[in-house]
Amino acid sequence: MDTALNEIYAGFFDKKHFWPRLAATVTAVIIMGFCLSWLLLVGWGTDPCTLMNNSIAKTIGISLGNWQALFNTVLLVIVVIFGARNLGFGTLANMFLVGYSIDFFMWIWERILPEGLFDAWTIKAMAAVPALIIFVFAVAVYIDMNMGTSPYDAMPMIISKRLPKVPYKAVRIGYDAVVTIIGMIFGGKLGIVTFFMVLALGPVIEWVSKLIGKKWDFSEI
Repeated sequence: MDTALNEIYAGFFDKKHFWPRLAATVTAVIIMGFCLSWLLLVGWGTDPCTLMNNSIAKTIGISLGNWQALFNTVLLVIVVIFGARNLGFGTLANMFLVGYSIDFFMWIWERILPEGLFDAWTIKAMAAVPALIIFVFAVAVYIDMNMGTSPYDAMPMIISKRLPKVPYKAVRIGYDAVVTIIGMIFGGKLGIVTFFMVLALGPVIEWVSKLIGKKWDFSEI
């Protein structure tokens, strides 16, 4: 427990370039919510976590932001109990800002976008492709800031630690697949974007993180 508390303390109170890193983290998380709102409009799927949370939120009749905040709070308690991994202000930003950012942007789109805009396949592709690309870059920046991991992302790390003979990538793919199935049980649709994220999001984010790390050292802003 002392080790876990030390990790939490280090995550929240690492003061090296704290404010620039925090600003970049919050901006990246809000951009993630912005991109996910477009992906929800397109209807080709989102990341597994958003797919599940959005499906459950619709089923029980509350906003995605409220449900995601509740879900992440429960996960955070589990993460702390079973070995806190890389928690910090970025953890809180991801827990609350992604869901409420999606709610906010969806509220805007419902009022300014014409009905039936995304009926055409070409419009869907024009919205989904850039949204997905920007989302991946935003996640990579969020990770590079090293301000803390979301509870959702910390769970497969904890599981992997307890299954040392199973590669982390296999654990992560299985974890995302289970979450996707739960989302489908609650009425979510498995789209091509979700399928991509389950199988390729981790490696792609890792590649993008290395790419932008070579060009810009965000931690030294």
